[in-house]
Amino acid sequence: MRFSFTEDQRALAGAVREVLEKTCPPEAVRSGPRPGPGWRALAEVGLLGAHVPEQYGGLGLTPLDTVLAFEETGRCAVPGPLVETAVAAPLLVPAARLAEIAAGTLVVSVASPYLPDADLADLHVVGALVAPHGELDLTPHPSVDATRPLTAAPGDWTSPALDHAALATAAQLLGLGRRLQEEAVGYAGQRRQFGKVIGSFQAVKHQLADVAVALEFAAPLVYRAAYALAHDAPGAARDVSAAKLAASRAAHRAARTALQVHGAIGYTDELDLRLWLNRVWALRPAWGDDGLHRARLRAALLESPATARLP
Repeated sequence: MRFSFTEDQRALAGAVREVLEKTCPPEAVRSGPRPGPGWRALAEVGLLGAHVPEQYGGLGLTPLDTVLAFEETGRCAVPGPLVETAVAAPLLVPAARLAEIAAGTLVVSVASPYLPDADLADLHVVGALVAPHGELDLTPHPSVDATRPLTAAPGDWTSPALDHAALATAAQLLGLGRRLQEEAVGYAGQRRQFGKVIGSFQAVKHQLADVAVALEFAAPLVYRAAYALAHDAPGAARDVSAAKLAASRAAHRAARTALQVHGAIGYTDELDLRLWLNRVWALRPAWGDDGLHRARLRAALLESPATARLP
C-alpha cells in the first residue's frame, strides 16, 4: 500500500499543534483546570467535532484525516477525556447530543475499562449504557497520571468504538514518544559527566537510536490502521491491534530512555518530563492493554487463509 497524507490532513495537524502550543503548555497541563483552554481551542479548530457527521455540526472526517492531529494531542499531553469525547462518543451517544460534542460543550467519559476524567464528564458510557453524570455508582481508582484520574464503573466495558478509540490512543502514544525523544536528546546534549556531555557517550547514543527506530517502525503501523479503518478494510481490527501494540512499546521505550538520560531528577515533579512519562504509563492500558491486543492479533493471524496453509 502506498499513500501520503493530503494537504488538508497535514493542515489540520498543524493547526492543532499551533493552538496547543499556545493554550496547552506544560504548566497548564500541570496545574491548570481540566480540561482547560486547550479543550476550547480544539473545539474551535474542529477536532472535537471531526468525527461528528456534518448534519450535526461536525466535519464528518475519517480516522485517516485525524490521525496526525491526535498525534499532536499526545505530544502536548492534552488533559481531559479527548479520545473518549471526540472519537468514541460520536459512535455511542444519541444523535441528539452530537452537536454539543462538536461545539465543545459536552464532555463524555467512556470506560476502557476505567472511566477517565469522570468528574468532568456530562455523560458516562459503560458498554452499551449511556448515563448522565451522577446516575452510576462509581468508585475512584488509582491512576498513575494525576491529570487523568480514573473511576471504576460496574458492567462490561466492551465497546463498538474500541478500534477507533484504540487507534487514536495509539496516535497519542506515538506523539508522546516523539516528545520524550526530543526531551531526551535535548537533555543529553546539555548534561555533563566526566567533563563531556552524555550525548557523546556511545551507550547513550545507542539507547536514543533504539528509541528512534522503535518510533519509526510504529508510525507506519499507526497510519496503516488509520487507512484500514477509513476504508473499512477486512483486516482493520488486526491492523489497529498491531498499531496499538507497536505504539505502546515504542512510547514505553522512549519513556524509559528519557528517564535514564535525565537520571534521578526525572522522577521528580520538578521537571515537565513527568507529565509525558505519566501519560504514557496511563495510556498503555487504555482501550485494550498489550495482552488484549496481542490476543486479537494472534487470533487474526491464525484465522487468516495464508496462515491456515502453514504446516
